[in-house]
Amino acid sequence: MSARDFAVWAPVASSVDLFVAGGGTHPLTPAPVEEDRPGYGWWRLAEPLDLGEEPIDYGYLVDGEGPFPDPRSRRQPDGVHGLSREFDPRRHHWSDGAWEGRDLTGTVIYELHLGTFTPEGTLDAAAGRLDHLVELGVDAVELLPVNAFNGTHNWGYDGVLWYAVHEQYGGPEAYQRFVDACHARGIAVIQDVVYNHLGPSGNYLPKFGPYFGHGRSTWGVSLNLDGPLSDEVRRYILDNAAYWLRDMHVDGLRLDAVHALPDARATHILEELAILADELAGETGRPRTLIAESDLNDPKLIRARAHHGYGLHAQWDDDVHHAIHANLTGEATGYYGDFAEPEALIRVLERGFFHDGTWSSFRERSHGRPLDPDIPFTRLVAFSQDHDQIGNRAAGDRLTATLDPGRLAVAAALTLLGPFTPMLFMGEEWAATTPWQFFTSHPEPELGKATAEGRIEEFARMGWDRSIVPDPQDPETFLRSKLDWSEPDRPENARMLEWYRTLTGLRRGIPADARAEQVELADGVLRFVRGGVLVEASLSGRGLGEPADASRTLAAFDDAVRASRTSRT
Repeated sequence: MSARDFAVWAPVASSVDLFVAGGGTHPLTPAPVEEDRPGYGWWRLAEPLDLGEEPIDYGYLVDGEGPFPDPRSRRQPDGVHGLSREFDPRRHHWSDGAWEGRDLTGTVIYELHLGTFTPEGTLDAAAGRLDHLVELGVDAVELLPVNAFNGTHNWGYDGVLWYAVHEQYGGPEAYQRFVDACHARGIAVIQDVVYNHLGPSGNYLPKFGPYFGHGRSTWGVSLNLDGPLSDEVRRYILDNAAYWLRDMHVDGLRLDAVHALPDARATHILEELAILADELAGETGRPRTLIAESDLNDPKLIRARAHHGYGLHAQWDDDVHHAIHANLTGEATGYYGDFAEPEALIRVLERGFFHDGTWSSFRERSHGRPLDPDIPFTRLVAFSQDHDQIGNRAAGDRLTATLDPGRLAVAAALTLLGPFTPMLFMGEEWAATTPWQFFTSHPEPELGKATAEGRIEEFARMGWDRSIVPDPQDPETFLRSKLDWSEPDRPENARMLEWYRTLTGLRRGIPADARAEQVELADGVLRFVRGGVLVEASLSGRGLGEPADASRTLAAFDDAVRASRTSRT
């Protein structure tokens, strides 16, 4: 590791000391202004400390309190309340030199949660399942957040140390092995990151400085992006993005709930992130893709910076999900109400957004803005299932619990053959029967109790039966949510898996930016042509009748859906 100065930002502290396990305390001094990083308030050792080549465990005492973990900790072997451990990502011998990367818009993305993707719940175990994804036709895996959180398991959105990989997943070295394994198989890696809030346990950032502002979202206090001393808070985010994209060789980031990033500056933090990603793409020679989760339906996010946009590369499109879900399940409550008619499917296929300045009955106001004509629909990520839309249901039930195989096949075809960038949620490719429920493992009894009660009350307000809401703190809730890898070998599941493989293969023959054309609805059958492929989908899940005249017809599940090579344009 050689000598290091253990710099840390603590702008309002009167004293900061480095605590080294087995090595006592060492006072830090304020960095001279002329040598300081952007902003002020950095502390470092007056003389770099040589503690040998092996990583040491350390923390910081701030005004005599602590020791607290390093806000930029790369590893937390004893949990988020313990000491940090040094980790140098440059020590890894990368084997992905031949990986050229790829623009991830238009590719097939597979969203997975490491703790429930395999029985073991580790990065190494997930790497052992990559051949399944290759055969499925997946181009990129999107990992739900992996940063350190308190407890052994949860969704990952309660993380508090953004640079540290959760130890139960295998830590940072296992993460590097996973990325290498993905790249060796031609699969890109997207990391889900959460910059809009921190979890409720182990968040020591306020001990160091004004990391938080006055804004507040459903999930807690927002970060200080535009207030006094916010330059270094923004740098904290940008450096974290660079850590994943450069040091850990990640190909893209999914930015969680960007609508919860309150930033009134002339240059929004999202624009700065996009600039950083593009710079790193030039530096590394590999594309770096930023995908925003947003419910704003605002094309500004993905509009080019030259045209006064933020320059992000893609954003999630919940409208596509809502249109597919409402029309296949018949659900019309809450935000599904506006999407209950088949015309909603036609609208998203033709316009990208359903709400593009139209009245939203759920919000009781107009919502969204039309997509710019020159923005490809592949800049919109679409899905029929994802972690939120399953896990935030009272019982965490998948579409499998509601739809027959025919309509499941229709959902798959609309997602994979539509004009968007498709995303699959782990297990949907074989119609997994396991639920994916909301689970936590807060060690603090009071926090666990509050989470469980809050979850029940939330669904009670929405009209769900309280008795079907599982206790998120019950370990069985987590175990029920693990995929059952014996299912793909069962005949009905194997049949669905083959259909997904067929669809991804057919998709590869369609030009990525091809729009859906000749979109029409007749007798309950939705039809559209895209890139020489005619898609016919019965919204009832069956009853298409005789195959269309085409050079090749792929029928599934009693003619519920058919995809045909055609000369129609």
